[in-house]
Amino acid sequence: MNQSPPRITKAVIPAAGLGTRFLPATKATPKEMLPVVDKPAIQYVVEEAVAAGLSDVLMVTGRNKRPLEDHFDRNYELESALTRKGDADRLAKVQESSDLATMHYVRQGDPRGLGHAVLCAAPHVGSQPFAVLLGDDLIDARDPLLSRMVDIQERQGGSVVALLEVDPEQIHLYGCAAVETTAESDVVRVTGLVEKPDAAEAPSNLAVIGRYVLDPAVFDVLRTTEPGRGGEIQLTDALQQLAVDESIGGPVHGVVFKGRRYDTGDRGDYLRAIVRLACEREDLGPDFKTWLRRYVTEEM
Repeated sequence: MNQSPPRITKAVIPAAGLGTRFLPATKATPKEMLPVVDKPAIQYVVEEAVAAGLSDVLMVTGRNKRPLEDHFDRNYELESALTRKGDADRLAKVQESSDLATMHYVRQGDPRGLGHAVLCAAPHVGSQPFAVLLGDDLIDARDPLLSRMVDIQERQGGSVVALLEVDPEQIHLYGCAAVETTAESDVVRVTGLVEKPDAAEAPSNLAVIGRYVLDPAVFDVLRTTEPGRGGEIQLTDALQQLAVDESIGGPVHGVVFKGRRYDTGDRGDYLRAIVRLACEREDLGPDFKTWLRRYVTEEM
């Protein structure tokens, strides 16, 4: 009798970066805690993992990242104050983050790249497939990308990466995938990966964005992966080995995402993400859009 693959329950969120593009705001505040409207960016990411059925979340942190742990912990003094005031709405918002998932934390230590950050999760993950979510990419809750990726991995095995069509002139900012089509219109077979190629050398315009569902075989590959671009251990380089040799950890597939993605890793895109999400809020959108139309008209 064939044994069904283990259900994926664990998510890994690398959060050890210094956030230098957002200085001085990130001098003492982790970039993951910067608010997107009225929630820190990291909470959107954890909510996405939970919505996909991943209730066990490991955050890979570094120095000065203690606020991340505090945010997902209980704050009894604040809860008590809100209870005394009878402010049930704000109390629910405060308690929401501490009740989302079972949270775990490990420090990366030396910032040696995304591949090294993922490798730090090996003792916690063990021999199970797992998801990796990068905090700079916020995926709209109405477009369940991660759930689709988990479904593909559980049916096909191996690893799954999220892909997005980008302007060829922008491909040098991303990992890039060489692919073959499959019977499913949004799923491709990944035959190769290259980190931040020049436009003339890119095998496609399909960029790897910050969602992965990985076979645990990736850990053995990462342990022997030499530093690559930028002198860092690149996850892309390890996935390249898996893509060209399926005997290591099964095939690598890609889900081509066409939904709503908010890039908070760039200052301009971060501001645009706030505007877009604020406009779509029932409690903020109507008044905010009225003001925004008037502001744009006056400025034009």
